[in-house]
Amino acid sequence: MPYSLYKKIIAPAIGKTLVLTPLFAHKIEAGFPSPADDYIEGRLSLDEHLIQHRDATFFVRAKGNSMVGAGIYDGDLLVVDRSLTPSSGDIVIAVLDAELTVKRLIKRDGMVILKPENPDFKEIVLKDGQELQVWGVVTSTTKKFI
Repeated sequence: MPYSLYKKIIAPAIGKTLVLTPLFAHKIEAGFPSPADDYIEGRLSLDEHLIQHRDATFFVRAKGNSMVGAGIYDGDLLVVDRSLTPSSGDIVIAVLDAELTVKRLIKRDGMVILKPENPDFKEIVLKDGQELQVWGVVTSTTKKFI
């Protein structure tokens, strides 16, 4: 993989300034609306909430619809931790045949499978001789609505 492509995709989580935003104790109903409490439970830093290993974390945007069943949609910002050892069932950023993809990693009966979370897409079953590189485990995603 050319370094220039690697450099464009990966943006390390750097910087030491934390932004602490109010975290209200009241939970918001997703159904019928109810008045919110004015009680602040504490302060929340999205850095601390989303990033466990600062020096090993990067962000990448999802492209396509192969992972909608996992709640990952086109344009979502994925938080990826390179320090985590990928386990079967984890959603990973992988390089297969020089192509980047986000899929669920499945290890079963000696096989390695990259599983999409959309029935319109086929599983990728690794064949002998294919090399899979896992760049990191997707730990969360963020969405913008406006």
